[in-house]
Amino acid sequence: MHRTEVLQAAADLTCGERLEQYGPPQENFRDIAVGWSVLLGKQIRPDQVAMCMAWLKLCRLRRGPHTDSYIDGAAYLAIAGELGGDYEATAGKAEK
Repeated sequence: MHRTEVLQAAADLTCGERLEQYGPPQENFRDIAVGWSVLLGKQIRPDQVAMCMAWLKLCRLRRGPHTDSYIDGAAYLAIAGELGGDYEATAGKAEK
């Protein structure tokens, strides 16, 4: 699978099927972050949730190539980039 196909498949999932199933990533990953924060006793941000999920996919790829893991990993990193930008914008406003 060509890299553009992996990226397009990730975009199609996150902006289509997954969006319909789980809602906007800002809400879904915020909810996950709240739960992980309680379980771990440490504040977890939504972008950190996405980074951890990408790491999970990378660990699975150590067992061998799986197209699904490449696509999901790319999707999680894209979401982390989006949510991290949201966090930076919010943190920047709080510092002023």
